[in-house]
Amino acid sequence: MVFFTRSKSLASSVVLAAGLLQATAFDNSRSDNLAVYYGQNSYAAAGGSGAQPSLSTFCEDDTINAIPLAFLSSFFSTGGLPEFDMASTCSASGNPFPGTSIANCQFMADQIKACQAKGKIITVSLGGATGDSTFTSDAQGEQFADTIWNLFLGGTSSTRPFGTAVLDGIDLDIEGGGSTVGFAAFVNKIRSHAKGASKQYYVTAAPQCVFPDANLGPILNAVAFDAIYVQFYNNYCGVQNYDNANAWNFGTWDNWAKTQAINKDVKVYIGAPASSTAAGSGYISASALGQIAKDTRAKYSSFGGVMLWDASQAYANNHYDKQIKTDMGTGSATGSNNAVVVNTTSTKATSSMVTATATSTQTTTATSTSTSTTGSCATVSAWNAATTYVASQQSTYKCVSHDCSCF
Repeated sequence: MVFFTRSKSLASSVVLAAGLLQATAFDNSRSDNLAVYYGQNSYAAAGGSGAQPSLSTFCEDDTINAIPLAFLSSFFSTGGLPEFDMASTCSASGNPFPGTSIANCQFMADQIKACQAKGKIITVSLGGATGDSTFTSDAQGEQFADTIWNLFLGGTSSTRPFGTAVLDGIDLDIEGGGSTVGFAAFVNKIRSHAKGASKQYYVTAAPQCVFPDANLGPILNAVAFDAIYVQFYNNYCGVQNYDNANAWNFGTWDNWAKTQAINKDVKVYIGAPASSTAAGSGYISASALGQIAKDTRAKYSSFGGVMLWDASQAYANNHYDKQIKTDMGTGSATGSNNAVVVNTTSTKATSSMVTATATSTQTTTATSTSTSTTGSCATVSAWNAATTYVASQQSTYKCVSHDCSCF
């Protein structure tokens, strides 16, 4: 993700999100969720006209499930506090809290609460393409977690951007590269704050599709995530190369989820641009992306849904968000929607710190199809959705709807 067009090729993102305790609450275990970034008015920055629609516009129906608000662009700015700016919606240059670079967006409090009441999670995105987003130590990362908790989540502060609205989490979009020192400690301290809270909290990440991610790759293996929004665009491994088994690598991320991730219930999303002007490459029609989502859901039980950059682009592009929500079809829930719990005796990044509060076997609608007993498929086993296939193996199979077989 980047400011405006999200066109940089190196980006990483971590999202911490809290589900609401209500009948229509966000369900992280589903395989048809849609996450859409809001705030930077990417459409206007790319040459379009007009201000972006209000946040509440995107909460009027069940299309979007998760909305990260972009961006908190600097960790330590004026007054030692973060810099937070949402372009035309709420600018730090126009209405900051005195002595800070934090935009006063308290007029959005009721919009956020209304979105949450409809079962959507609203998070704050930290970083961005031009963001100053690094730590010098684990201790600094933990201290910054205290700041974010007080500004946006369950704490208290006189400079809360959204006033009485309590956001459901954070998104780390670290694109500048450099040290990853302090990020695991940061996430774990947020987990520590959240322990025992009335909300469920989910940690997610949005790495580039190139594996491993250049910026937060080590963090993916150091702390538990509930979902990752893999950016399958602006790279050779993007959705535009879905038919190229040597480029498309969702299987690699599925393998990470099942063999390396701390939380083996982690969900993997397909991240895509919402229009041709939202990214340098990777835009495809909603119908094409929807079919890719269906096929991926059938092949990989880790599939969680689709992520789009960004809301302004989707809105201007004939409501692309609504199109893809329909075209990706209806998935299912595994029932494992509990937050990951952290052992708060330490905030060091070790795998023993994090355990799942509940476990369940991921389900899939894929069919294990019998193979041909003759020709090149004679020695090829039937497709098994529970098996992780690398790119060269994936090219052996072809999926039509939810049916996969050798060809």
